[in-house]
Amino acid sequence: MVEMGMSKIITTNKKMKINIKEKLWYFFIYLSALFTLIALLSIIGYILMNGAKHIHWEFFVKEPSSMGREGGIFSIIVGTLYLTLVSIVIATPIGVAGAIYLTEYAKENRLVRIIRFGTETLAGIPSIIFGLFGFVFFVVFLGFRWSILSGGLTLAMMILPTLLRATEESLKTVPQSYREGSLALGATKWQTIMKVVLPSSVSGILTGLILGIGRAVGETAAVMLTAGSSLGLPKSIMDPARTMSVHLYLLASEGLSKEKTFATATVLVIFVVIINCFANILANKYMKKTKVES
Repeated sequence: MVEMGMSKIITTNKKMKINIKEKLWYFFIYLSALFTLIALLSIIGYILMNGAKHIHWEFFVKEPSSMGREGGIFSIIVGTLYLTLVSIVIATPIGVAGAIYLTEYAKENRLVRIIRFGTETLAGIPSIIFGLFGFVFFVVFLGFRWSILSGGLTLAMMILPTLLRATEESLKTVPQSYREGSLALGATKWQTIMKVVLPSSVSGILTGLILGIGRAVGETAAVMLTAGSSLGLPKSIMDPARTMSVHLYLLASEGLSKEKTFATATVLVIFVVIINCFANILANKYMKKTKVES
């Protein structure tokens, strides 16, 4: 009886220690999440408080003048959208196609490992190196000059690793039974990929796309070296352009206008938030559609 009582006490003590450890871990996790949320809200709140009061309708529809000290940011918004669109249009099909090949077709061998290692290495290269390469290769060697095309190609190389890895990981989460069921019903491998695998992983692909857009919108050094910093309204992909991040950097570093700096930062933050919200809504819509069809 004494031994049984001692064993119960020991077991109870162990459970209490485990419960204490779990509570400490939960507390640490919640504290970390709370700290992240507070940091995010603090940054956004500080920018909005200092910039929202300087935003008005003319700020969106007028082109900048006097090196950005006066006027609005219409041409800069157009340049940002133009450059981001070009980079996404170039990088998305290449990234998705590469992920499909690595996940659905390629066998695990040395070549695949080299490709994955190269992709991870490419993701860690500083943006200034991409900018220097883009300047030497696209701007000078290919003769594209400072243009949206040069900047878009450079940004496409920068966001390609993120998009490829996110798509690959998303494709891996699709259960193998989905593929086997589709093939058993007589579908070809390509039909299975297009009709079953890709729709089931669209949320992960959109996540990679969001990260890519976020990097493209926020990039400064590479864009300055390849797309230039012209304040004029771009009319084609061969024209130079200035993005909001470049405009923000030049305004802040040269001390041209504190009001315009915070106003531009506010628009940039709102722009990124809208993109994230839209992508999340789209991803949830596709997920619900996939669940209904399955």
